[in-house]
Amino acid sequence: MIPSRLFTALSRAALRPTATQLTAAMGVLAAMALTGSLVVTGLAIQTDQREKAALIALQDFAAMAAKLGADDSFSTQTLTDTDAAWLAAWLEAVQTRPGDARSLEAVCRTGRGGAGVRLIEAPGVAPAGLAALAEAEADPIERLGDGVHVLRLERGALCPNRAVEVAAVRQPYGALTLTVGRVVERSGAPWGWAVLTILVTGVLILVFGLGAAALARRRLAIDIERLSQTLDRAAVGDFAERAPETAAAPELTGLTRRVNQTLDRLEELMDWLRDASDQLAHDFRTPLARASSRLDRLGEAADEAERVRLAGQAGADLAQLTRAMNEALALRDGASWVFEPVRLDGLAAQVIELYEPVAAEREISIVADLASVEIPGVRTLLQRAATNLLDNAVKYSPPGGVVRVTVALDGGEAVLRVADQGPGFAGAAALTPGEGPESHGMGLPFVRAVAGRHRGDLIIDDASPGAVVTARFRV
Repeated sequence: MIPSRLFTALSRAALRPTATQLTAAMGVLAAMALTGSLVVTGLAIQTDQREKAALIALQDFAAMAAKLGADDSFSTQTLTDTDAAWLAAWLEAVQTRPGDARSLEAVCRTGRGGAGVRLIEAPGVAPAGLAALAEAEADPIERLGDGVHVLRLERGALCPNRAVEVAAVRQPYGALTLTVGRVVERSGAPWGWAVLTILVTGVLILVFGLGAAALARRRLAIDIERLSQTLDRAAVGDFAERAPETAAAPELTGLTRRVNQTLDRLEELMDWLRDASDQLAHDFRTPLARASSRLDRLGEAADEAERVRLAGQAGADLAQLTRAMNEALALRDGASWVFEPVRLDGLAAQVIELYEPVAAEREISIVADLASVEIPGVRTLLQRAATNLLDNAVKYSPPGGVVRVTVALDGGEAVLRVADQGPGFAGAAALTPGEGPESHGMGLPFVRAVAGRHRGDLIIDDASPGAVVTARFRV
């Protein structure tokens, strides 16, 4: 059970790696690639050094053969005791040349290559030269022909402190067997230092990569924790705190900015909803109280005409309450929150056309001054807001009055202004629960809520006589 769970966890981690895991994996892969390149480069250089030493050994073999003369003079049939004695003395002299001695000594002391080594074997004569060459493990160098090998001499065979490689030519020469070789350069001291430098660099890259990944993970965890705390507080209605946009982890800067923008918008919407709820409570309370009072009086009234009048008034109050409820539902409706380009002048023209017959019956003139203005908004909400403004203006204008509807651009904002010649009212009273004329119902609070939804504002001025109500929207 445990191995299967571990395999599942590892599979998920592999399929969905974190940024820290990716950073660490890239560091490990970089170190592995660097190590692999070093190994391949080392092998190539080693092969090249072996072939160079083997080519020099071939030249040495040819020179030694030339000094010995014709190979048929060293056949087992013609090789006399005298020849064997002379050959042994000659071989001893060749092997003990001062130059070679110093060269071998330098090889063992410095670790460099290039020194020559030889072994000459003849029948009836003790081998002369480096006897370890006859017993060394040999690998053929096929590219250079038969008889060319790489001989590995263990420590102590040539140098007391280290093992060496010898590129040697081993071939028969009459009754003799000649082995002529050169010590292979390991790789060269500069290349060795370069390898060491690259290896140290690779280790540092790996260490710093893992350290950077751990630091990045720590910083990321701290910022995510701060962001989570901010969202947790917002979940319980506390929008006072914001996540720091100058985050320690740059990867989260864009996300933090978007979260803060969302929290700003949510706080704005919550304030708007709170204000709208206060207005709804007031506007529902007023018609309900009136309807309740009139229904109580209706039960006590004895006169039939009075009962009919009270019933009609109570019905009007309930109708006003129904209208307020419908407008509240329009604010709640999710479909009403979809923004689209809306021609404010065209929308105002439609509302004016709708109310012109009602205004004409009361001899009220509607004067329109509509500039071409387009704003992003919710068409249904904007249409209800314009309808409420014009409905109030026509309803409370005196017969023969003038209602002016204006759509314009002012200071980078779209303006919808409705001015009437009615009794007017104080701007604050019109929008404060419990104050102002009862007859406005959900009109102006609804318009203010719509303006707030569109990041705008509602301004009420006294026209003396009449009122000027201006809704401003962002373009």
